Amino acid sequence: MSQGQKIKVEKLDAAEGGNFIFDKVLLVADDKEIKIGTPYIEGAKIEAKLLKQGRDKKKIVFRYHSKTRYRKKKGHRQHFTEVETVSIK
Repeated sequence: MSQGQKIKVEKLDAAEGGNFIFDKVLLVADDKEIKIGTPYIEGAKIEAKLLKQGRDKKKIVFRYHSKTRYRKKKGHRQHFTEVETVSIK
């Protein structure tokens, strides 16, 4: 993630319009160096603003067996939270 970037993540338990801090950061990179955590980088935080929460487009799961009249159709809509990066520390 870079500053100002918007991404969709799995639903977070926080209010829309508020801020959220990601404190478990795996990798930090800039033009000069790359830091890789083992498993996380200590002291690294990403502050993000929660823009909206919603449900993604429907994914269709269709199972079919030929010659046995077996057909199953299932749909799924995943919950998501859209966040925008405010700062990376």
